[in-house]
Amino acid sequence: MAKMEGEQTLMRIFIGESDRWERQPLYEALVELFRNEGLAGATVLKGAAGFGASSVTHTDKLLRLSNDLPVVIEVVDSKEKIDAVLPKIDNMFSGGMITLEKAHVIRYRGES
Repeated sequence: MAKMEGEQTLMRIFIGESDRWERQPLYEALVELFRNEGLAGATVLKGAAGFGASSVTHTDKLLRLSNDLPVVIEVVDSKEKIDAVLPKIDNMFSGGMITLEKAHVIRYRGES
């Protein structure tokens, strides 16, 4: 496994839990894409509450909206690898937000 330290890029993808890509949850399809593209890793985080461009609040306190909680997928890798996968993400995306920022990786190790 390649060593990854120093300046890298952090990509965050903000979507809803109910978003789909080809009848599969979008967050699962994105994680699969990232693994297939050889990115270092991805983490899916489910939020307790949030709202997006529609300004509709989604929260785990409202039973009728609890199936569309906010989801954030985080990926850290080189700028080149992130840039290469962005067009593929864009083809899968119908709504949401993607942010990129610099991240300083101090340690990255694969499992032994």
